[in-house]
Amino acid sequence: MKSIIKKIENKERLTYEEGVRLYELDLFTLGTLADTIRRDKWQNKSFFNINRHINPTNVCKDVCKFCAFSASRKNPNQYTMTHEEILKIVEDATQRGVKEVHIVSAHNPDAGLQWYMDIFKKIKVAYPDIHVKALTAAEINFLAQSYNKSYDEIIDMMIENGVDSMPGGGAEIFDEEVRAFICKGKVSSDEWFEIHKLWHNRGHMSNATMLFGHIEQKHHRIDHMVRLRTLQDETGGFNTFIPLVYQRENNFLNVENFLSSQEILKTMAISRIMLDNFPHIKAYWVTSTVNLALVSQAYGADDLDGTIERESINSAAGANSATGMVLDEFIALIRNSGYTPVERDSLYHELNVF
Repeated sequence: MKSIIKKIENKERLTYEEGVRLYELDLFTLGTLADTIRRDKWQNKSFFNINRHINPTNVCKDVCKFCAFSASRKNPNQYTMTHEEILKIVEDATQRGVKEVHIVSAHNPDAGLQWYMDIFKKIKVAYPDIHVKALTAAEINFLAQSYNKSYDEIIDMMIENGVDSMPGGGAEIFDEEVRAFICKGKVSSDEWFEIHKLWHNRGHMSNATMLFGHIEQKHHRIDHMVRLRTLQDETGGFNTFIPLVYQRENNFLNVENFLSSQEILKTMAISRIMLDNFPHIKAYWVTSTVNLALVSQAYGADDLDGTIERESINSAAGANSATGMVLDEFIALIRNSGYTPVERDSLYHELNVF
């Protein structure tokens, strides 16, 4: 392990095999190594944005075992918002200073391709300064297959209708055996990478996620990170990496042994160490809890996402995130944890330093 630690201290890239071995290190050592990298990049800053999550429909054709949001499974309360309802949400949010809308839906086979695209255009026409982050690679794959379009055609439509950046959802775990069990029929790992590469090649940015803490093993997580690192070397199009902690309620995975806080923090630190070409690592408080996200700042995370206001997907599976976070409270929590709160835009330009 000494040689691996030395490589990290010398800012040398670790191999997949060395990444797997990082889990053998104690939490304190991992945290110290990750925190050094974090502070070299961002000093004492912790980033957040003022954003609003909108989940326009929960009707889904896919059957992912980890999902508690889909109305085609345990949730009997199906809904699909009208454009007027969505625009009202955006109008209310902008009055509270929201600068980004994050729009992610289920894969609704009845809504229609134009239903998706028209709402982006309507938001952009009404609120040209708001950043529209929308459509995961899984949604793009679903739309392309459902409407006999190429990925290029769907991506061009997104850009034409006002989408500014892509979220990182649908990545889950890239290992195909794991995917076959937890989300069979959903976008494949190769397709996920193809879609993000096409998006990056058009000069647009996206995020990347990893869902961990279910049936995957530690080596699957490292494989996931290495694959992302490889594409980032090629395109430089990822803003941030977001390790998402699996939520265990109301779904069909039936995971009994939930992750310890120590393993979550280790994974956060390892993410910062392995992903040397990613500018940011996000501790998404929605899935990790606010308290653990704040602690994660000392384990490599420099971003805590944002105020969100309302969140439906993870809260359906047990996360305490349904009503978002009050801005002043969010700022106070970051400051009281010993870091400098920095409001950013969706592309990480600094707007306000508190």
